[in-house]
Amino acid sequence: MDIQNNSFLSIDQLANQYLNSSRKTVKAAQDNLVSFQEILQNKSQERNVSGTQDLKFSKHAAVRLENRGIELTDAQLERLNDGARKAGQKGIRDSLVIVDDLAFIVNVPNKTVVTAMNSRETEENVFTNINGAVIM
Repeated sequence: MDIQNNSFLSIDQLANQYLNSSRKTVKAAQDNLVSFQEILQNKSQERNVSGTQDLKFSKHAAVRLENRGIELTDAQLERLNDGARKAGQKGIRDSLVIVDDLAFIVNVPNKTVVTAMNSRETEENVFTNINGAVIM
């Protein structure tokens, strides 16, 4: 049998073919890697561009706002976000945030408004399940 005239590659040829292509693949993959530090910095910059991360309103809070006819202005919403941020800086988990004549219970770690009421609903002035308050 004549091995030199067949279509099989030698071991050296196979090694060069696969090792060189895998080295190129590894090099390309390394060029596309993004470090954790870079991802963290990008996320921090995104958050800083938009100011603070906006609060979400729970389904319950959205229903309360609608049922009670409460409409927030952009300025009030900004102050509510600022109040939640300040509560977070002080380590408050569940905060009462008062903006004008509106009261909001905010779960600070989740950045979620749990419920909302205006001064007519706060006639007893008793708020439960909070561990801090911010008056804006």
